[in-house]
Amino acid sequence: MMRKEWTANEIDLIAQQSESGFRFLQQLNSDERAKLMHLIADEIEVLDEALIEVAEQETALALGRLQGEKARTVNQWRRYANAVKTGLYSEARLDVSEDGQMDLRKYNKGLGPVVVFGASNFPFAFSTAGGDTASAIGAGCSVIVKAHPGHVYTSQMMAEKIHRALEKYGAPKDVFTHVIGDSFELGQRLVQHPLIKAVAFTGSFKGGKALFDLGQTRPDPIPVFAEMGSVNPVFALPDFMTQHAETFAKQYVSSLVLGTGQFCTNPGILIALAGQDLQLFKEGLKSELSEIPPTKMLHAGILANFQQLATEVTQQEGVQLIAKGKGTDQTELAQAAIYETSSTYFLNNPKLAEEVFGPFGLIVSCSNKQELLTVLNAFGGQLTITFSATEQDIESQQELFQLAQEKCGRLLFQGMPTGVEVQYAIQHGGPFPATTDTRFTSVGPDAVKRFLRPVSFQNWPNTFLPDELKNENPLQIDRLVNQQWSKNKIIK
Repeated sequence: MMRKEWTANEIDLIAQQSESGFRFLQQLNSDERAKLMHLIADEIEVLDEALIEVAEQETALALGRLQGEKARTVNQWRRYANAVKTGLYSEARLDVSEDGQMDLRKYNKGLGPVVVFGASNFPFAFSTAGGDTASAIGAGCSVIVKAHPGHVYTSQMMAEKIHRALEKYGAPKDVFTHVIGDSFELGQRLVQHPLIKAVAFTGSFKGGKALFDLGQTRPDPIPVFAEMGSVNPVFALPDFMTQHAETFAKQYVSSLVLGTGQFCTNPGILIALAGQDLQLFKEGLKSELSEIPPTKMLHAGILANFQQLATEVTQQEGVQLIAKGKGTDQTELAQAAIYETSSTYFLNNPKLAEEVFGPFGLIVSCSNKQELLTVLNAFGGQLTITFSATEQDIESQQELFQLAQEKCGRLLFQGMPTGVEVQYAIQHGGPFPATTDTRFTSVGPDAVKRFLRPVSFQNWPNTFLPDELKNENPLQIDRLVNQQWSKNKIIK
């Protein structure tokens, strides 16, 4: 099924067709877009066990994980649809003077055709019919999905269901386009095409940054919303460690090896004060990790990358082994491992702060509270930062707590960062290099905001206004009457 080459003419035709699909969506109000999204959710939901079997063969993900992810994907479409239907994301604003001399109205509309790059580690929820596609269509944008080469058959099955829903609704197939190919040139040409207005990507820093650079160097730069990974630091603070060192080891290992460590919220680095409590914690890690069997990763490329990066980290000066999972002679399996280093070595070697995508952990021991702060300050932007702490710990570490808010999109008090709730209040994004735009989330209904832009209308007849801005529209969020408008008028 994999196609190697796409000509410039073929890419141009795809973009033109997607532009036509965008024009269709722009004629739909929020109620109609929500109706279309619910139809897509219904079509995905009725996919039978054949989908799960194909995905299991292509990704080596467990049956239960895939079933749960499929349910999450259906839920995403419905939740995003319900959010769109409320009119929340139109953010309608009206400034109308009582004497009728001023009439300003503003709302958000879709950017245009969006290119979505399927993710390797979520064949349903972050790929063809994933949250990026759902939120873009919710914003009124057509979508071109570049299937991930690691699960092309799964991707094709999902694409067929989206097209089936479009047909049922009476929408043109150009609202959603599915392309298959593993060449860099395909993605490059899509991102650089002048009709493409935004890009969504979930994957490696190298891949995301390359797409971001392409988007920024176009004659007309476009937003590239790239989620590029994170080491998701966990700060295990003194009072918490005194109370929970041994039991906490079980919790940490469970999160670290979940899904063979192939989550963007995997807690790859843990920071704690050196001492007896940390030693008890490490003993607990040894006990827990010794029971973890080697497991398959998503595909051979990810396994090779994991093994290479893990080897590079462990060969750095000052890095020592704490524990490994069960051994194996099968080179196609990944063996879990946790290493340790001191804050001195960590701070002097940026390599130690890089993500190792897989079941790999690094413990950084600090001599005092100031070193905890210095280590936190050395991190780049993260998706999450976790405080394994008591309230007493936070009270005594206010500077650490305040700095952490500048470094991540989601700040956890206890618990583990793996597991992302699809809710309005979730923030799945963070400062660079975790993502390319820290203002937005790629999970939850607010993901729709990425693909919108504001447009203002001045003194337009009600008949010709968008539905969201007409006088009779009950979805208007804000109506401001400005009696002193003339005093605030700016000539520009």
